[in-house]
Formats: sequence, structure tokens, C-alpha cells
Amino acid sequence: MIPTMPQSHEILRKYNSNESLINHAAAVSGVMRHFAQKYNEDAEYWAAVGLLHDLDYELYPDQHCKKTAELMEDEGLDKDFVRAVVSHGWGLCCDVEPISRMEKVLYAIDELTGLINAAALMRPSKSLMDLEYSSVNKKFKDARFAAGVNREVIKKGAEMLGMELKDLIDETILGMRSVAGEIGLA
Repeated sequence: MIPTMPQSHEILRKYNSNESLINHAAAVSGVMRHFAQKYNEDAEYWAAVGLLHDLDYELYPDQHCKKTAELMEDEGLDKDFVRAVVSHGWGLCCDVEPISRMEKVLYAIDELTGLINAAALMRPSKSLMDLEYSSVNKKFKDARFAAGVNREVIKKGAEMLGMELKDLIDETILGMRSVAGEIGLA
């Protein structure tokens, strides 16, 4: 089964109650939808992949991506959908390499959404709506800021997509703006 967005939300809530993780899932989903529309792809499918990308993280952080595959198989989800979700952990917690454009986007933007979220929270407005590339880039260069964000993954993801880092950041900001109200950063 390929889950609809309502089914994806139901599955997400079945395994997650932490609002920070749910907001992160919504941010990644919004960015995935944005890129799907940019590339004229199936926006609902890409958004669902983004929403469920960290399905196992709250319950099984030490088995991240490995447990996701099990949980999704238990839910009867399509194997290609599962593969796409799991590929975002390539080189970090799994060996499923991102191959398709969708998988590469997910790989590239997962960590980046966390950095952008943190950068937005540092602004007086606490909003994505006035956040620009220059602010994010400044934070990107400061390894002490959002130190848990793996900047090498972001750079590698941009390279895999054939994008300049600036373009990846700009597009990710736009995608996050589309869900800013939902994630508390309007």
C-alpha cells in the first residue's frame, strides 16, 4: 500500500507523540512536497515519504531506519516507499543508498530542515517568513550552532542533486514556509 496523507498522519501518530519530532516530520514533508512540485512529480507521494521518514526515531533511536522498515512492513506499506524512506539514513545508520531524485532530496534536506528550524528560532520574529539564505549560511558555517546537524550530509546531498548549496537552502526555506503555521514558525 502507498499511504495517503491522512493514512500517513495516522501511522506517524501511532508511533510518535513527541511534538518536536512530529513538527520535524511535517517540515520535511512540506519540503518534499515543494521539491515534488518543482520537479513535476507526485507531491502527495513525496510528502508522505517525508512525513514518515523518522517513523521509528521516538521509540527506537538506536535502531533508526532498521526499525522503520519493520514498522512500515507491518503497516503493509509498499516496498519502494519503504526503501525511499530508509535511504535518508545512508552512511549514518543504514546502507541503502539514495538513488532516485526523491531519495536524494530526502537525504539532502532532512538535516537541513533542522538547521533552518534552529536558525528561525534565533530570529526576533521566530519565523521562517523573514528568514533568508544569508542568515542560514552564517549558521551553517558556525559548527557550534545546532552542533548535532551533520553539515557533511547536507553538502553531499546538494552534490548528489547537482545543486549549489545556496539553491538547496533557498528551496528548503521555501518548502518550510509552506508549513510554517503547522510547525509553529509562521
